Amino acid sequence: MPVSRYVGVEGWSTKQVTGWLRDQGFREYVDLLCTKHRLDGVSLLCLSEADLRSPPLEIKVLGDIKRLMLAVRRLQMQHTALTHTEVSTLSPMHNGRIDIGNGFADVRRRDYQYSNGVSWPVTTVGEEHSSAYSNGKRKQCCARLDPEYWKTALGTLYAMLVCGVTSFVMVLVHERVPDMRTYPPLPDIFLDSVPRIPWAFAMAEACGVVLSFIFLLVLLMHKHRSILFRRLCSLMGTVFLLRCVTMFVTSLSVPGHHLQCSGKVYGDMWAKVQRALDIWSGFGMSLTGVHTCGDYMFSGHTVVLTMLNFFVTEYTPRNWNFIHTMSWVLNLFGIFFILAAHEHYSIDVFIAFYITTRLFLYYHTLANTQAYHHSRRARIWFPLFSFFECNVTGPVPNEYGWPFSKPAFMKILLG
Repeated sequence: MPVSRYVGVEGWSTKQVTGWLRDQGFREYVDLLCTKHRLDGVSLLCLSEADLRSPPLEIKVLGDIKRLMLAVRRLQMQHTALTHTEVSTLSPMHNGRIDIGNGFADVRRRDYQYSNGVSWPVTTVGEEHSSAYSNGKRKQCCARLDPEYWKTALGTLYAMLVCGVTSFVMVLVHERVPDMRTYPPLPDIFLDSVPRIPWAFAMAEACGVVLSFIFLLVLLMHKHRSILFRRLCSLMGTVFLLRCVTMFVTSLSVPGHHLQCSGKVYGDMWAKVQRALDIWSGFGMSLTGVHTCGDYMFSGHTVVLTMLNFFVTEYTPRNWNFIHTMSWVLNLFGIFFILAAHEHYSIDVFIAFYITTRLFLYYHTLANTQAYHHSRRARIWFPLFSFFECNVTGPVPNEYGWPFSKPAFMKILLG
């Protein structure tokens, strides 16, 4: 079809789009696209592959989707090239801007590379936006995301401060553990039905350690590691701050007779601070020799396992099925081992899982909604989110790269 027929694509009617589809060999889709959904020239120029795959079109044949999309892209490229040609003949260019009377209008410059008779756009260095992939989906994002290391440092400080406060609250809670003779373990369907496995809690912490190493590897290789780590610190800090309140306000009885828990009085404030430092430096893990009582509502181990799992699955491509499966297995087995060890009530684990997953999903939904970043409601109800995410416009793409500079001999070998 000659190029001259494509000049007025924006003005095409549904009938003209029908003729174009028939010329391109897509006669079977005329009824779906033009008759049923009234596709005209403007909507044809805006058509994407996602539109063809998703409702209401839902074209099922992959080959037809690819061929139709290739034809649409050709049409879009030729229309864009002709439009830029017409604009350049109307007004002189000054440093990439068109002189219009007393002012200037910005024009994005786009070069075209021709291959096999098809023109493809090559984005110039100064173009504002580029396409990227996040979790296997193509999304529009900023050409460059500012890592804002100073915010990441503040986020790390926030998380560390909350961990210190949590450790001190755990010391206070330990002093208020209910006497087992007066307050026996509460009825629990899971704990009453499943016999205790003595080594299960160590296995739960081992699952957490393996998940931590997987996340650290993802964090190390991810190009936007600063944003990822800042989000992890923000979410972890917020959940554990909430945990400080819940476990301090309500003291549950010990979930099992195997736990030799009794209220400890540490004496002066310095003794309490020293005990809190021991918990903080040992990450609150029994593998490091830390044993606590009374910090039941809700499970901190479940929070860590679930949060790490969600970060690993969110910030790796969807086709990394092995990593995702392993992450979920570690998360679910870790939760099972916590319950099998009779270290927490079932409600502790359920609430921890629910709060962690909801907060993670809410945070990322808001972070991916650009219109909400600078809203007054976000600044009032989510000040930490508004502060950390104000310059992150849209989803963070899953881009990976080696974080260190190549040694001199590798540069020579690789050229």
